[in-house]
Amino acid sequence: MQKIVLPQLAWYGPKELVLDLPDSWDVEICNIAGYNRPALSADQIRDAIARPIDRPPLRELAKGKKDVVIIFDDLTRGTRSADIIPHILEELAQAGIEDNNIKLICGLGAHAPLSRIDLAKKVGEDVIARYTVYNHNAFDNCAYVGTTSYGNKVHINSEVVDCDLKITIGSMAPHPFAVFSGAGKIILPAVSSIETILFNHTMPLTDEMRANWDINVRRLDMEEASAFAKVDVMVDCIMNMWGETVSLYAGAPVSVREAAIVEARKHYLARRTEDKDIVITNAYTKASEGAVVLRTSFGSVSKRGGDLVLVANAPGGQVSHYLIGSWGHCDDGECRKLRLPIPDLELPAHLKHLIRYNEYPEISSMRRFKPKDKVAAMSNWGDVLELLEKSHRDGAKVVVYPSADIQYFGS
Repeated sequence: MQKIVLPQLAWYGPKELVLDLPDSWDVEICNIAGYNRPALSADQIRDAIARPIDRPPLRELAKGKKDVVIIFDDLTRGTRSADIIPHILEELAQAGIEDNNIKLICGLGAHAPLSRIDLAKKVGEDVIARYTVYNHNAFDNCAYVGTTSYGNKVHINSEVVDCDLKITIGSMAPHPFAVFSGAGKIILPAVSSIETILFNHTMPLTDEMRANWDINVRRLDMEEASAFAKVDVMVDCIMNMWGETVSLYAGAPVSVREAAIVEARKHYLARRTEDKDIVITNAYTKASEGAVVLRTSFGSVSKRGGDLVLVANAPGGQVSHYLIGSWGHCDDGECRKLRLPIPDLELPAHLKHLIRYNEYPEISSMRRFKPKDKVAAMSNWGDVLELLEKSHRDGAKVVVYPSADIQYFGS
């Protein structure tokens, strides 16, 4: 047997997942360009925070400020905020900002709130024990800050609005409909109201828009909304296949965005393959949103028929999403006013099977895929291999995408 190694359990003690494949299969591994870049040291992160782009040092910017907010993303993103926050707090301390004038807010968007355990993973145990840490609430306590040129009335978290120094921490990484995450997404959807998020997420997109940052209307709407928030210092990270920070941009939002996107397009670039009998696509940082990797993976399956294996080990289950999630059989009428109408997900005709491999089994997240006889949820790799070997003999062509959640095929 030949072995493939995939990163797993981003927020549950990262480790290698080793999977066996028959020696007779022709296996191709398609990593992102920067998959094995070394992580930044603590000193390198400190230096990047201390020398922001097109901004005075944070210790100077913070002088005389009353209230400071630090916005960070949730567990559906790989951002290692806990490695960054202490250096920001050090700068604020040098400016004379008291602990009780600093709050940290998890930018959930329309995701469910994080528990204390999960908040500590994002900010660190020392920080959660010393500072006030909140979850964003998209349904309450949001203030109007302006209307975008697309007509979106932007309401964001009132705690954010009320602070006179605003700092954000996120990651610039490929995204299924916004081209890349990071930048303005740390405001919309991260700390925006459910109505503002709904407006943005229902703006029509073409395939060309999904691949092009410059014409993607949802992305452009996000950037306009972010400007209303008047962020003082934005931090965006670039990460390797293990979610480690390999590059960090801090400073003025527009300058950070422009610099980070240039590197992201090169760093996350992966080779797109076609005509494969079997596609193995791994969700690591987005294991709790595993289905988002499928759109870019279907195209690699042979039009003559093939199988797709989604590897998504998610001990915490799939993230609860108040905008697009399923909440029982209440899918119409009043309960749908502030949610997207999500249709059943029709699998491509040429796909024989969609196999969801998850060592922490649950089937709820698979119920929207149709037809049902093409969908299998498995928690034992031996069972996956048995199903695949029934359809594919010697010489089967296989591609493995180890970082399907952050890979970029270019535009």
